[in-house]
Order: sequence, then C-alpha cells, then structure tokens
Amino acid sequence: MKYTIEIIINEPREKVIEKLDNAENLKHWQEGLVDYEQISGNPGADGSKMKLIYKMGKRDMVLTETILQNKLPEKLLATYETKGVYNIQESYFKEIDDKTTKWISKNEFQFSGFGMKLMGWIMPGAFKKQTKKYLNHFKDFVEQDRSVMKKDSN
Repeated sequence: MKYTIEIIINEPREKVIEKLDNAENLKHWQEGLVDYEQISGNPGADGSKMKLIYKMGKRDMVLTETILQNKLPEKLLATYETKGVYNIQESYFKEIDDKTTKWISKNEFQFSGFGMKLMGWIMPGAFKKQTKKYLNHFKDFVEQDRSVMKKDSN
C-alpha cells in the first residue's frame, strides 16, 4: 500500500526542521508515544536505529526506526518496523516562501502474516488517517507550541 500526504506549515523550513530533528519533541506530536531509546549510531545519522514505544488504547506497540538517508533540511528517508508491518517513509520539506514550508510524506506499507495483510487490505484508510493525524499534530506543535501531551493531562 502506497500513499502521499502533504501539509503546509506556516513557519520557515529552518524552524520546522529544528523541531523535527529533536527526538525530545516526538512526545509533543506523536500521540501515544510512551518512550524512545537510541539503539545504535548517532541520533538522526544514516544507518542509526531508534526504538519507539507506543501505547495505542490497550495495546503496546514497539517500532524500530532506521534512518536510511538524512539530507535535512531537504529530505529524510526512514523505515519503521514492527511485527507484521514494514513502513518506508520519505519526507520532503519544500520552502514555499521564507515563512511557509510544505511537508510531503510518501509512505509505503508492506505487510507480512495473514492478519496484517488482511488489515492493510480492509483498513487502508486507518494508516492514512494516522499519518495525517501526526502531521497535523506536528503542524500545531510548530505553529502554536501545542503539545498532544497537554491534552492527556487535562
């Protein structure tokens, strides 16, 4: 399954990348993130790996992020793996003008195992919806300093 989602962020690309390129900020826009741990390499460097731990309702999910190519501020290519799912994500950051950035997120999901293949076939919209949700949360975090963590504490 492949899809592309784009979002306009009303901030300069420099600020967008500064917020994106700091693992401490993940908790502010990736709802459900409980913890992360650098497994290997220097954070954000080509070939580096990070473990991401999420709580999705009653379900725990552990992803392994591998940076394939970090050419920020223009692009970031990474994979995310968990049981039954392999996601290749290409992120491109285009300067619209000196105050506006477009984030283009190209995603490819590969499923293994009958259950995950079935879910990918029956519910492709759920994956797109989750990606869009994270991009919107990131936009809110960059533009308005709004954190998803603040929602949880109210």
